[in-house]
Amino acid sequence: MRGAVLHAPGDVRFEERTDPKIIEPTDAVIRTAATCVCGSDLWDYRGINPVEQPTPFGHEYVGFVEDVGSDVKTLTPGQFVIGSFFASDNTCANCRNGYQTNCLHREFVGAGGCQAEKIRIPLADGTLVATPDQPAAEHIPSLLACSDVMGTGWYAAVAAEVRSGDTVAVVGDGAVGLCAVIAAKELGAERIIAMSRHEARQKLAREFGATDVVAERGEDGIARIKEMTAGIGADRVLECVGTAESMQQALRSTRPGGNVGFVGVPHGVAIDGTELFYSHVGLRGGPAPVRAFLPDLVDRVLTGRINPGKVFDLTLPLAQVADAYRAMDERRAIKALLTP
Repeated sequence: MRGAVLHAPGDVRFEERTDPKIIEPTDAVIRTAATCVCGSDLWDYRGINPVEQPTPFGHEYVGFVEDVGSDVKTLTPGQFVIGSFFASDNTCANCRNGYQTNCLHREFVGAGGCQAEKIRIPLADGTLVATPDQPAAEHIPSLLACSDVMGTGWYAAVAAEVRSGDTVAVVGDGAVGLCAVIAAKELGAERIIAMSRHEARQKLAREFGATDVVAERGEDGIARIKEMTAGIGADRVLECVGTAESMQQALRSTRPGGNVGFVGVPHGVAIDGTELFYSHVGLRGGPAPVRAFLPDLVDRVLTGRINPGKVFDLTLPLAQVADAYRAMDERRAIKALLTP
């Protein structure tokens, strides 16, 4: 088969790779129907994370089951499935508590590189969710979004404890931030402030449910949020970037007694303990337990309640994966979908 391999910063190639096979009896092999480039992939593509050797890449996927191990009980070949970027048994104590990305037996699915024609999924029964039938083509982008960015945006809202009537600010206008807008709306937020300086992303944020847009960043952005909230700050702030500036902006834009849900993978983030102590702001975040949300999110997609697939504003053949990375790196695309 063929798939993406990151050789060095800025150097993604579409190459022949060994076909995945069943290794453990709990494995499944799926043939991808769609995959994509994630904003977090750009940390490696830009050389911010070290790239020490050629590495298969990608961690978002939907597809058809081709083969299952002897211990797989809930899946059969031919089913259409969606899974999380972390494999989980979905039965350990951490999974039962709703934190499958901290499963005691977790494995990073992306280690095998999901930007490929086929992928091996460990712990298949606990990781994959099958749709009732083969989904319509128009649903596939949104189901793919549920594999990561929609589930991650949802977790940002859940971690911040968004509830009916809240004022919510979303820091970050990438695919996760835009999906966080959807989540805030679905969870009942009355006012949703999208922080974005890009016209196309502002437009999509409003389509997803944002009531306001703030273009300012840093201290100016914080001041604008305070101005819009009678000097107090937002009830909940969803941090979807992972930089020191975005975390500071999120923390300082939240009212005393409010919460920050942070899902941007941290790079260079340090939080001052004294400032946090006196802020009375709660923080919760981490890698999103997407598997916990998948059944609900899949149902919302298939019933037409949400359409997160609109974050894909570029679709390319998988063979053009290098072009997809360049488009996202240069911010010519919000998120690139790849079709095998």
